[in-house]
Amino acid sequence: MAKDYFSQWLGIEVLEINEGSCKLKMLIRKDMLNGFGIAHGGIAYSLADSALAFASNSPGQKAVSIETSISHTESLKEHDIIIAEATEEKRSNKIGIYTIKVTNTLDEKVVALFKGTVYRTSKNWLNSPQD
Repeated sequence: MAKDYFSQWLGIEVLEINEGSCKLKMLIRKDMLNGFGIAHGGIAYSLADSALAFASNSPGQKAVSIETSISHTESLKEHDIIIAEATEEKRSNKIGIYTIKVTNTLDEKVVALFKGTVYRTSKNWLNSPQD
């Protein structure tokens, strides 16, 4: 998170990180709304994508996304607080598959379902210089 300036700009709060999973929280701000007065679809996507990054890199091996998709199931408004929960579904030497559920804390409704596939590089976070 220290060098993840985009996640910082979004105001993401890390609630929990475990090997292969994580939980992130974010407040929907006015500057995140589109012309319809609801959160731009990229906002929930970005939170879910950050959850994918934290969960897939948590084992210590550098991982980068190679495919992602999202289904938006509910709209979000200013002041909504959303939580993204990432779960590792499958991990091999080179590929990891994760599902991320994004929930609105105000009514506990699932607002987005995200799936991400990552490529797990041969580099480790602790034993290699930062890229």
